[in-house]
Amino acid sequence: MSRLIALPALDGREYVYRVHAPSDALRADFFRAAFHCHDDGPHPRAHDRFDAALIRRAAGGTGHTDLTVHQY
Repeated sequence: MSRLIALPALDGREYVYRVHAPSDALRADFFRAAFHCHDDGPHPRAHDRFDAALIRRAAGGTGHTDLTVHQY
């Protein structure tokens, strides 16, 4: 299962990440994976409130069994 997570950052932009995870992953798991990927990158700090993120199911399955993140 994969989800697209849009994180609003302090520079006023939204950064979108595709997170692949097992089917029993919680929405908070998706948020945490995207937030930590963003926080480790060169971008301005993202808002660290879970309710600030927009989380949508991405089309198509990948068969991944671990949390992996791709930035878009």
